[in-house]
Amino acid sequence: MEANNMATSANAEDKRKFFLRIMTALFYGVSSFMIMVVNKRVLTVYKFPSFQVLGLGQIVATILVLQIGKIFKIISFPELSRDTVRKIWPLPLMYLGNMVFGLGGTQELSLPMLTVLRRFSILMTMIGEYIVLKSKPSRAVQLSVYLMIFGTIVAASNDLAFNMRGYIFVLLNDFFTAANGVLMKKKLESKDLGKYGILYYNSLFMFLPTLFITYQLGDLQAAAEFKGWSDSLFCFQFFLACIFGFILMISTVLCTSFNSALTTTIVGCLKNILITYLGMFIGGDYQYSFINFLGLNISVIGSLIYTKVTFTTKSRSIPSKSVPDQIITKS
Repeated sequence: MEANNMATSANAEDKRKFFLRIMTALFYGVSSFMIMVVNKRVLTVYKFPSFQVLGLGQIVATILVLQIGKIFKIISFPELSRDTVRKIWPLPLMYLGNMVFGLGGTQELSLPMLTVLRRFSILMTMIGEYIVLKSKPSRAVQLSVYLMIFGTIVAASNDLAFNMRGYIFVLLNDFFTAANGVLMKKKLESKDLGKYGILYYNSLFMFLPTLFITYQLGDLQAAAEFKGWSDSLFCFQFFLACIFGFILMISTVLCTSFNSALTTTIVGCLKNILITYLGMFIGGDYQYSFINFLGLNISVIGSLIYTKVTFTTKSRSIPSKSVPDQIITKS
């Protein structure tokens, strides 16, 4: 009788953890979708002159929201100390690179081409997890990733609106996305700062460097002189872009902690399926070609295969270490 109760309890716990895995992945996907749409409208449709200033707005919003949450004891994270930099470094650099180059790529490229080139972050994440976390994916997972990369190469081989600056931005964003995901997983497992501490100190340590760079480039003045500030609809979308930056970071931490860095990356790419087709109309800067569209769909098939293999495998065996204690508390 006792053995049956223990088995029932274990089964219920496994179902709860699997539910949390699905919900955090879905939360990340929706957040990632919304921020890409809003960022694209702010930077391309409204032609806001500086993606660095938008990134700075996201940093400020994150610091304020987390600090207010701590003051009212809604959330908690460790106080700043001499050991804080040692505990979190070099994650702030990865976070800043991920944000800045991601916004830069969004401004320079059409959403369909942006989603295609973002596929390289999956391969980088897989390699990073193997080197840093000693996590080796199954052969089925590897093959699905290689299929996505093949589709990416096919699509990129016939880009009618080739933009070298945009390509460089997105590939750098891929690298920082992969590094940010893998290092965040490692920092979460150490349980030193917790998810809110990581988000807060990431933003806090990068605020002054970002402000200095933005000022030196003249972007602060360009943003101040932007005529769109008189448009209430633009101001609302700029505000949303800043807030969704914070929400996206929260959803990224949750998805990474309950699942893996690779799963977080692939969920983002699955979201891009919807972004790809809507992006043909949202930004107004996509140029269709058959080869490009064919490559994109090959990459999408690889994404779907990976998702099926990953969630089918992990639903049968969910490792307890995938749900750190500090994520369960106040999540």
